[in-house]
Order: sequence, then C-alpha cells, then structure tokens
Amino acid sequence: MTRARDQLDILVPQRFHVGQPSGLGARHVYASRSRFLPAATLAHFELLSWPAAATSDAAAMAPARAPVDLAAQMRAMWR
Repeated sequence: MTRARDQLDILVPQRFHVGQPSGLGARHVYASRSRFLPAATLAHFELLSWPAAATSDAAAMAPARAPVDLAAQMRAMWR
C-alpha cells in the first residue's frame, strides 16, 4: 500500500485467474482481504461493491411456484 494524503481506495477482487490450472482445480482462485486489514479495522472503511447490485421489486412480487412432487412423478413414469 502507499501513503494516501486525502483518500485511499483499496480494491479487493473477487477472484484471480491463473494461467496454468492444476488437473483438479478451476482456472481461478478466490481472493481474500489483506491480512494487514483485520476485521476490527473494517469499521473505519466505507465498504462498496461494484457493480452495485440491482434491486428489483419484480422478483419480490413474482408468484411462488407450486412445490413439485418428484417422487410421485417418478412412480407415475414406471407404472
């Protein structure tokens, strides 16, 4: 980190993409906050995420789907 005069922006990416993935893993690793910024110091920061999550009332107003009885459907298939 550098010394900031008026403001300091600290960016924490969600994940890092790696060039040579292992045979068992994905092509990315998840990032974590720096060990030099413990959870006790987070009260002094303004936490933002980008892009901002869109709030939608349409999802809240959508009717709930009826539960599916999968076991009954499977039994009906094999009758």
